[in-house]
Amino acid sequence: MAARSRYEEFGAELSADPLSAAVGLVRSNLFDRYLVYEKNGVFTVAGGIAGQVVADPTRIRAVWQDTETSLPWDAKDLRPLAGLLDSLPVADWRVYGWAAFELSYPRAGIPVPPSADPLLHLVLPRVEVSFGPGRVRGRALDAVEREKVLEQLLECSGAPPGGDDGAEAVQPRRLGVEGDDAAAYQEAVRQAVEHIEQRRLQKVILSRVLPVDFEVDLVGTYAAGRRRNTPARSFLFDFGQLRGAGFSPETVAEVSPEGVVTTQPLAGTRARSDVREINERLRSDLLRNAKEIYEHAISVKASFEELQHVCDPASVRVNDFMSVKQRGSVQHLGSRVTGDLAAERTAWDAFAALFPGITASGIPKPAAYREIRQHEPSMRGPYAGAVLTAGADGGLDAALVLRSIFQRDGRTWLRAGAGIVEQSDPAREYEETCEKLRSVAGCLVPQPSSAVLLG
Repeated sequence: MAARSRYEEFGAELSADPLSAAVGLVRSNLFDRYLVYEKNGVFTVAGGIAGQVVADPTRIRAVWQDTETSLPWDAKDLRPLAGLLDSLPVADWRVYGWAAFELSYPRAGIPVPPSADPLLHLVLPRVEVSFGPGRVRGRALDAVEREKVLEQLLECSGAPPGGDDGAEAVQPRRLGVEGDDAAAYQEAVRQAVEHIEQRRLQKVILSRVLPVDFEVDLVGTYAAGRRRNTPARSFLFDFGQLRGAGFSPETVAEVSPEGVVTTQPLAGTRARSDVREINERLRSDLLRNAKEIYEHAISVKASFEELQHVCDPASVRVNDFMSVKQRGSVQHLGSRVTGDLAAERTAWDAFAALFPGITASGIPKPAAYREIRQHEPSMRGPYAGAVLTAGADGGLDAALVLRSIFQRDGRTWLRAGAGIVEQSDPAREYEETCEKLRSVAGCLVPQPSSAVLLG
């Protein structure tokens, strides 16, 4: 067997703010394709494509340089994906990418609507650079590209903490979140409540799309939005046709190399205010509201049961129950459910069991998918799916794609949903979507040319 390639590591001190440094590297145009993934305050830029794995409803293929391996696939089992990743000729591989919400449909026996986007798109980057407080660490497959990155890092190393990251040159424009779809959305909620009362399902998350009618600087919006939000994870990606950014309030799956699996269900929402007295009143209402507590409790129960399918059942536990998490323009009831992977199970088994997030789909999931298909005219794609990273060490980290913005074919849009249960009030659920949309709608940085026209 031929020797497998390995990344060559490098490091340097960093005086710049990690977010500004990551955004500066993205804006340097060293990479035509990239994904930025933030976890625990460390921003990792995965730049360029050395290889990739792309899956649609019938085939899954791995591409490395001029070689392509393609396998028939029914999208019900992720084990072929794991096999293709292990076949990549890089010993210490780590991939980054996204999974569409509709990746879950085949396992439920639901046809996947035609789409220009794949169900899953993972890339093996040529370069990885991680920016943390005071330090930058990276690795590259090519020595020449490594030196180019180091030169770029030297140029931006003198930027002061919290300095110009390109977002301040054009101030964000606030987008109205009410739209013209209030009546239609509330009618969809009313019908979903009827179906819940008929015991077709317990819960469903219905979303609405908010178009943006001006050109948006996605990188600047990510920088501005990250400074105004408090996410569990954040992300920014450009994979060509589809681009996106977001401030994820929770994770779908966290799997350590040692096999510890965690998921963070968040359900139950109130607006968040910068005025302490108002915020405390809203927080108290959230903790006492029967509908919000019920919605959260059944979500935690479902997550617990999902983990029992892939973990040692005795190891599954709720580490944190119904804490209030501050997430940008809203606050949520949040819990953490953890378990130890059973023998012969992998991170991809855990991801398959937990995907899509229970708090962005519904209970039971197959019935929720059918309800979503009935009321939402467009495919969700990455929205309510996952942006994720996974490595040869067996670890995986997948962020739930919410509080997000997308661009394709000259269009820009936001999307947000609300959890519908039997006690739901249509007007309140619509207002909840508005509260969530404000996390991004107040941070949209126009392209300079668009800003001149708007001015």
